[in-house]
This record gives sequence, C-alpha cells and structure tokens, in this order.
Amino acid sequence: MSQDADIRYIDTAEALQQFCDDLDTPDWIALDTEFLREKTYYPKLCLLQIATTEHVACIDPLAITDLGPVLELIFNEQVTKVMHSGRQDLEILYHLGGKVPSPVFDTQIAALLLGYPEQIGYANLVRDELGVTLDKLHTRADWSLRPLSPEQVRYAADDVIHLVDVYLQLSSKLEQLQRSDWPDEDFQRLTNPALYDIPPEDAWLKVKGGNRLRGESLAVMQILARWREQRARDRDKPKGWILRDDALVDIARHRPQTVESLGKIRGLSEGLVRNSGNTIIGLIKSAAGNAPLPFPDKGRTAKLSADQGALVDVMLAIVRLSGEHNNLNPTVLATRKQLERLVLGDTDVAVLQGWRNRLVGEQLLTFIQGDMTLSVQDGRLQLVE
Repeated sequence: MSQDADIRYIDTAEALQQFCDDLDTPDWIALDTEFLREKTYYPKLCLLQIATTEHVACIDPLAITDLGPVLELIFNEQVTKVMHSGRQDLEILYHLGGKVPSPVFDTQIAALLLGYPEQIGYANLVRDELGVTLDKLHTRADWSLRPLSPEQVRYAADDVIHLVDVYLQLSSKLEQLQRSDWPDEDFQRLTNPALYDIPPEDAWLKVKGGNRLRGESLAVMQILARWREQRARDRDKPKGWILRDDALVDIARHRPQTVESLGKIRGLSEGLVRNSGNTIIGLIKSAAGNAPLPFPDKGRTAKLSADQGALVDVMLAIVRLSGEHNNLNPTVLATRKQLERLVLGDTDVAVLQGWRNRLVGEQLLTFIQGDMTLSVQDGRLQLVE
C-alpha cells in the first residue's frame, strides 16, 4: 500500500458510515488501536485504525458515540482481522462488543513460521520485510487528548498502512512454503474469551510475590485478591490504585485482626484503611482456618535426575536439528522448560500441538520411547529410526 494513500480522519457518524460502505465487506482488514489504561481497569479506546489495499482511516471513538457500523465489520466472521501482537487490541474489542472478533491473522505469530524469533516487534518486522524504518516519536503519546496533530494521525495510520504490506508479504511466503494453514490453531487460540476476562476468583494467580505464601496466609491473599479485582472492575480503576501487590502480600503475611493494626502495615493509604479497613479485616477473619486453593501444577516442574537432564539436552539437539532443517528459530519450536515437562510425563505442552507437533513433537515422543536414536554421520547429527 502506498505511503501516499489518502488517510481519512473520521470523527462523525456520517463519515464512519460512508467509510464502511466504501469498504463493502472486504475479505480482510488491517487493524490497530491506540488506547490508555494507566488510570482505568479497562483499556480506554482512543483511536481505531483500519486499512485495506485501497482505503485507510483513523476513527475517533471519543467523538463518535455509536461505533455500530465499524463494529459490525470487525465482528463479521467473513472478514479476517489482521493485527500484529493483537492480544491487547482483541481485549479492547472484546469489552466493546462482548465477544472476541474472529477470524484473526496475527503477523507476529505468522512470522515465527518464516524463521523470525518469538515476539518480534512490529518495527523490526516492518524493517526486515519492507525496508522501512518506522517513526516511533509518538509511542508514548496521550491519545486521549484532542485535537490530534497531523503528525499523530500520520503515525497511527502508518501502522496499518505498513501492516497491509506485511500481511500480503508474509501470506505469500507462507503459501510458497505450503505453511498457510500452520498457524491457524494459534490464531484460533487468540479468540478464546477466557484470555480477556479473568474471573475475580482467579486474580490471586497474578499477584506478584503471592507464590511465596503458604497456609492461612495464602488463603487470605486469595480472598483479598478477589475483593480487590472486583472493586477495581466496579470502579474502573487500576488494581494498584485499590491495593498494591506488595501491600496485599504483607497484609496476608501478617493477618492483622484490627483496623488499628492494619494501619501499621507499610504502604497502605489512610483513605484505604479508613474506608475499607473493616471490610479487609472481615475478609481476613473469614479466611481463618480455611485451606487455600492449590497452586496449578502447569508450568511447575519437579527437579530432574541426572539422566533426565541429559535426556533433555539430547532433545534440545533434536529441536535444533528440526529448526535448521525447516529454517526456523529453535526456540519457536520448543523451550527447555517444555522439554523438561515432557520428560516428566506432561503431554500438555506446545511442542505436541499443531504444526510444532508435526515438525518435531512426534519425533521427540518417538525418541523418548526408544524407537529413534541420534547418530553422527560425516560429522553431523542425524536422527535414525
């Protein structure tokens, strides 16, 4: 798409409807957002950018009260939404529409299948694929302020203008390598609503330092984290504004029994103690004698024996061989932690799913079962059945 494309800045309902009519239900759209969440629990959408090969627009949701026409386009299951590292964009759209847009194409995921490392940044991908250096002057801009400068509008539009070209280029390369359908399962996982709406009762899993608590202290932390999460949602304020993680963990560790003793814990504001002290003490007392919820086993591995550690080392060599053979970064195929879990009998790992399983997962299982060995031939490692 030409950088000289006509950029529409849309701040009226009439202009929005006209833009959506002009698009006429395309097969795909490139999509990006600018948002803020420093002062809110839910991300605040400040700008919505959409482009195709022929059209590009920056849509102002702060000026338009009814985004219905463009949301209808975004939630149309016949239209693929192209994004880069799209989880935050999808979270915003989930809260706007009550569901996750689908289908999606994430260029960060697609790039993995072309030899790029995990989580490659958008600017680096644009530079490598298009030879274009993006201006990041407005990366930290406050997008809620109006009016937006022409430079800000251009900056925001450039993200989707180049995304069009990156998408077309990556799609073409994947097709040439017969890998077009490989990332479909990864794309589909992005549309799972559970990624964007964590239940308050699970909020304790995200508390920094909470994994060091045990027993009744852990039970207190869990109930306080649930209370904080719900309060932050109800008030649309950041969780840290309600109660910081370190203070929450200190409360759980000391388990004060009076408002006066609660006020002596470092990091608590006078306002919190005054307005919510009785509630917090009541929650602490309600957890007395209760067994805490168990930590999930997933991602936690027992200590490996020497033989198991050596087996993981050999499996890493197999992964590297597969990466070299398929022109892929080996870390994209499997990490050491995943292989450790596999050796310990956990089969719910990414390397045994989708395209990773086809490339190397099946080989790893065959090797573990003793039906395949590593051999050195002409100075090179090879798998031998």
